[in-house]
Amino acid sequence: MNTIAIVGAGRGLGSAVARRFGREAFAVALISRSQENVDRLAAEIKADGVEARGYAADVQDGQGLAEALQRAKADSGPITVLQYSPVPSPEFLRPVLDTTADNLAAAARFSILGPAFALREVLPDMSAQGAGTILFVNGSSAATPNGNVAGTSVAFAGESAYGQMLHEALAPQGIHVGQLIIPGAIGGGDPLYAPAALADRLWHMHVQRGDFRVQVAE
Repeated sequence: MNTIAIVGAGRGLGSAVARRFGREAFAVALISRSQENVDRLAAEIKADGVEARGYAADVQDGQGLAEALQRAKADSGPITVLQYSPVPSPEFLRPVLDTTADNLAAAARFSILGPAFALREVLPDMSAQGAGTILFVNGSSAATPNGNVAGTSVAFAGESAYGQMLHEALAPQGIHVGQLIIPGAIGGGDPLYAPAALADRLWHMHVQRGDFRVQVAE
């Protein structure tokens, strides 16, 4: 069975992606900071006939994230798709003149080192199989710096550069790396930003394996 690991799983986009991939016979590993929350979410998704399990990890604790992915692999087998989409902390959403060096360091751990630790766990299996997909999900500051959210602007830029380089380096191995830019509020009323619609976009990115960056509304 194929398995998708959703890092930063919640009841909005994460839940929708789990159900979308679950309809395609994927097992789902839900990763978030609270074991109680991911267990509750897993139970809701399992009620729809999807194999789902929850694992607690904070993406700023790289070793803890790696261990959560190791447990997911032990339960469901190699991870076929990794989605990295945790919600940024409020400390990363401050104006540039109010953003400290510590804020930037934490944002880098969140957006750059977190994916690096996750990839360390999933890439060997993907490379051995000659297939796999890595999906980054970011807001608009990943593409256009915004001085009102300086931490994410800086860290998302690094995450984007890392993802673009991975896209180019891993394509010859049959591994697709893509980034979905969501410039609006998820679930804010616009049908383009409904969780189910975004989950469809991510499914098609996995299947179609096109360019690195896809922006909602394009």
